[in-house]
Amino acid sequence: MENNERFEQVIDDHLEFDRIPQVEKRHSRHDVCAFIYLSELFPGKTSAMIASASHDEIWLDVTSEEIESLSDYDILYLIRCGVRYDNDNDSLAMFA
Repeated sequence: MENNERFEQVIDDHLEFDRIPQVEKRHSRHDVCAFIYLSELFPGKTSAMIASASHDEIWLDVTSEEIESLSDYDILYLIRCGVRYDNDNDSLAMFA
């Protein structure tokens, strides 16, 4: 299954941050929570979490291979934090 299909399966949960159990939240703010979660998933990176930005959108420093390694739960968690998959750039993105 392609990355965009995996994210589209749970798109109805986009920004449904309250659906993440409190004990599983890394932070009280959904965007910071997503950053911490990604940092925990892919430890050892020293670059900034935001790879680029334009207007009201940011793209995250996560490779194609890392996106492919995400579990269904990881994708659901990130979607609930406001992260989406940008098919045009094969990357994770968020609206500011």
